[in-house]
Amino acid sequence: MAANERSSGEVEQLAAEMERVERSVRSVLEGKPEVIRLVLVSLLAGGHVLLEDVPGVGKTLLAKAIGTTIDCSVSRVQFTPDLLPTDVTGVTVYQQESGAFRFRPGAVFANIVLGDEINRAGPKTQSALLEAMEERQVTVDGTTHGLPDPFLVIATQNPVELEGTYPLPEAQRDRFLMRLSIGYPSAEAELEVLEVHGAGDRLGSLAPVTDASAISRLRRVAEGVHAAPALRRYLVDVVRATREHPAVELGASPRASLSLLRAARALAAISGRDFVIPDDVKALALPVLAHRLVLAPEAQMRETSATGVIQEVLGSVAVPSPERPSGGRRRAAGAQG
Repeated sequence: MAANERSSGEVEQLAAEMERVERSVRSVLEGKPEVIRLVLVSLLAGGHVLLEDVPGVGKTLLAKAIGTTIDCSVSRVQFTPDLLPTDVTGVTVYQQESGAFRFRPGAVFANIVLGDEINRAGPKTQSALLEAMEERQVTVDGTTHGLPDPFLVIATQNPVELEGTYPLPEAQRDRFLMRLSIGYPSAEAELEVLEVHGAGDRLGSLAPVTDASAISRLRRVAEGVHAAPALRRYLVDVVRATREHPAVELGASPRASLSLLRAARALAAISGRDFVIPDDVKALALPVLAHRLVLAPEAQMRETSATGVIQEVLGSVAVPSPERPSGGRRRAAGAQG
């Protein structure tokens, strides 16, 4: 086993700890286990999430529930047209008492940052947040300030109300590991919300089950999950196929390949495996790749969707055949990672 790969015992411990987090968040956000798991995958993979959904389906609740369960700092930024970049990153102020300048951190200095309606802010303010997401630091007046670890941005967009908004350019959407939609709950889940939480604060019953330092440690474990050469080739073939699809003008970038690999390792770890399998790539291809595609004008006129393109790609790229485990490393039957 390579030095950076993790033992099955470490991964089992990670899976157990993340299961406690997942179960806690599910107790206040009913009927959306897939979305909760994918956000936790993003957290372990060191990525960020763009939630595109209508108001009232639980976007803010999801971010606060994860922050409460993990016992870490959470901040919320309501993006508006008059929001300044310094409101996000922070500003240097003069302290009259001491006669010195002091940095006052902005809202981005938290473990989990909820950016509500990011498309309502101007491009400069959007860029301030997106730069912090990419660099994990901000520079104000020539001084660089590191951001907390772990660091997760959950940005939201309302896909219905577009008047007075500034849509994220393709290059900025590429900074998000995943784009997700929570959607409306089922009738049964909505009834349960009314019965269990109709008379009180839904977050009041939550208690921390882990902390920020533990999540940072688990992230390092997830980074060492094994991905076999055949698995990595399959992942690259999927990404490259998006660039060659006739309906696509601009396909997924090499950054998308790296993002998909990081996410696949995190999903494998949460699932209790110390190796990646093709099903991990298939499960993540849509949330990780679809928002990075730019469709050709003719395809848009035909109402072709990025979702449909990804599904076609997954159906056309050959899945690697099972390999016999070697070197004493145990794998489940049929696993390529």
